[in-house]
Amino acid sequence: MPKRERVMTMSVEQPLWRALTGYRVLTMIYAVGLFVSAYDKFERPWLAIAYYAVLAGWTLLTLPKVANAASCTKRFLAADLTIAIVGILLTRIADSTARIEAGGPTLPSIWTAGAVLAFAIKGGWRWAAFASTLVAVANLIHRGAPTRDTIHNVLLVWVASIAIGYVVEVARASERTLARALEIEAATRERERLARDIHDSVLQVLAMVQRRGTALGGESAELGRMAGEQEVALRTLVSGGLVPVSRVSEDAAQGALVRAIDEPDADDDTTGPVDLRALLAPYAGATVTFSEPGGPVPLAPEAARELAAAVGAALDNVRAHAGDGARAWILVEDWPDEIIVTVRDDGPGIPEGRLAQAEGEGRLGVALSIRGRLRDIGGTAELISVPGQGTEVELKVPRAAEAPKGVRGKAEKR
Repeated sequence: MPKRERVMTMSVEQPLWRALTGYRVLTMIYAVGLFVSAYDKFERPWLAIAYYAVLAGWTLLTLPKVANAASCTKRFLAADLTIAIVGILLTRIADSTARIEAGGPTLPSIWTAGAVLAFAIKGGWRWAAFASTLVAVANLIHRGAPTRDTIHNVLLVWVASIAIGYVVEVARASERTLARALEIEAATRERERLARDIHDSVLQVLAMVQRRGTALGGESAELGRMAGEQEVALRTLVSGGLVPVSRVSEDAAQGALVRAIDEPDADDDTTGPVDLRALLAPYAGATVTFSEPGGPVPLAPEAARELAAAVGAALDNVRAHAGDGARAWILVEDWPDEIIVTVRDDGPGIPEGRLAQAEGEGRLGVALSIRGRLRDIGGTAELISVPGQGTEVELKVPRAAEAPKGVRGKAEKR
């Protein structure tokens, strides 16, 4: 089954474009309504009618241009602002002097603000300041003198457009930051999953080659040394990893993009819960005692596999650090709201600070194979060790736990 790519877009400015589309239509109707209500007061109504015909046609035909940032080009913005400014200046010719001096509205009226807001949403506060300044100059020319009402209207459009432009810039920066954070989180989870698999196979083989080569000496010792160098390099790569640069949509109005890959589930046929006892029973042996409840212990398939893998990692640690002769006990407790699995051994225990030192050296068996697995399915892992008295690992998983897709792997060793 092929992988499926899911693209999540994040954009807070797209609603602004939709709002601007509605604003332009409503304010065009409002401007025409003002003209109709004062038709007999215009000195040259035919000029106003011609302008409103152009304004209505332009507004309706260019609605797709204000649907998103990609469609709203610089050429369109220039033409849009030109129509607004021409309408302001034509008011002195079409309207009566008395109405102009009394503070009557210009031909485009508040439709002009839509042209300025398009600049703000497209280019930010600097573009908004440029457009609102041109509109302010046109209004001052229209009035002939800076009246209180004119200054009030000019300042209102200027401040509002600049504020919206600034908010858009902040929103775009926030989207890029969020996209980067989500991508880092996804990359970290994938790196941990790969680390579990690599630790089980490649790293363990390299460590074994290093030990055997050093013990044999001669050319084998050189081979062991090279294997040791590669083990260190691989541990460093797994521990650090690389996070790709965030991908950004070609359409700025759609914000940043975060691409997530849906892995096909290896066990798609398994839809119901599985019995955890069946997954843990194979671990029982001459040195491992398995104690289980009398009835089934149902758990979601992925969560059950991750929990079983964590138990296997704990037993691998027992064999690696307590010796082949060490005994271990697995105890499964089935509670109403959670399942608890305890792995205990009679080994020498873990010296204080050893786990932190191992993680610093890139040995992430406990951190990833045990705690990482339990964290991925919403559970917890607690390790208790007293030197000379063995080690106990307590794994708790909520009954409703289910591992996310792609979180799989074999058990690791610390």
